[in-house]
Amino acid sequence: MTEIKKSKDGIEYLIKVLVEKSKVITRGTFWKIPHSDGSSEIHLKLGRYKKTKGPLDLDFESLESLEPKSELTLNGEEFLALVNFIRENYEPFKRGVKNYIPIDEGKIDLKNLEHLKTLFEHPEKEKLLEFITSNEIIPDDLIASLDHAQRLKEVETFEEMAENDLSEHKWQEWFQKNSWVLGSEFVRILDEREIDISNISDFLMEAYDGFLDIVEIKRPEGNLKFWATNKDHGNYIPSGDLVKAITQASRYIYEVEREADSIKFLEKVGYVKTIKPRCVLIFGRSFNWNNEQEEAYRLLNSNYHNLTIMTYDHILDRAKRMLGIKIS
Repeated sequence: MTEIKKSKDGIEYLIKVLVEKSKVITRGTFWKIPHSDGSSEIHLKLGRYKKTKGPLDLDFESLESLEPKSELTLNGEEFLALVNFIRENYEPFKRGVKNYIPIDEGKIDLKNLEHLKTLFEHPEKEKLLEFITSNEIIPDDLIASLDHAQRLKEVETFEEMAENDLSEHKWQEWFQKNSWVLGSEFVRILDEREIDISNISDFLMEAYDGFLDIVEIKRPEGNLKFWATNKDHGNYIPSGDLVKAITQASRYIYEVEREADSIKFLEKVGYVKTIKPRCVLIFGRSFNWNNEQEEAYRLLNSNYHNLTIMTYDHILDRAKRMLGIKIS
């Protein structure tokens, strides 16, 4: 049975023989050192001693070595550092791992973050990710969690950008990075944006069915309004700016159809099929629409078979639903 004892000065201690051989014994001792504020600190004393026989055949012990001294006492800070060192490094060192990042349970400190950032900033990221996934270094559920966390962060960025009314260029960059918000009907953004010399779309997309579609974005607000200032016969109607954007999107659809048989165009878009292209036009805000405006929007979209008009708030709501975020 393990017994905690007290010294003459009232300090609690615990002695454990770590290894005992015929001529040498190694001991570890815990000392609970009290402080004036009522707290205490654990010190660790380690020593290796020679076993010798004295007068009357009594056993005596002396330090195995004086130079260097084979006895050491670690204070509380040193002892905890030793505990962490063993916990973090013993198993990987024993297994022969050459490079590793020690991470405490439930804790990743700034030093570890810097190590991780360095690892994932490797210039050949695709090869790195392929290696990680093929060797199952990171579990699938962790990969899914990281992807979900990144998307949550991007949605927050989207909301901030919408509030700041940034230029179209900034939005192009965001959609380029987050094409998932456009829906599962799109597989990827094509590298090519130019339809012909006169027409350059924001994005040419490959749809899930292998055909080419178009995405055109306009800044959320600025001087661009979705609805005209005045109703027409009591109905909400598109603003002049929206009509212009619809006309531009329709022109892109028309020009893509014209280029459908152009070898040069097909080479640029990677031979993606270009039959009856469709366009998604992202224009304006709708967070403050009333019921009548929402009905007018539904009617407006029903007039087009190859064009879908969405506001930035429609995109935001869809992204939140995809991520399971409650929509207020």
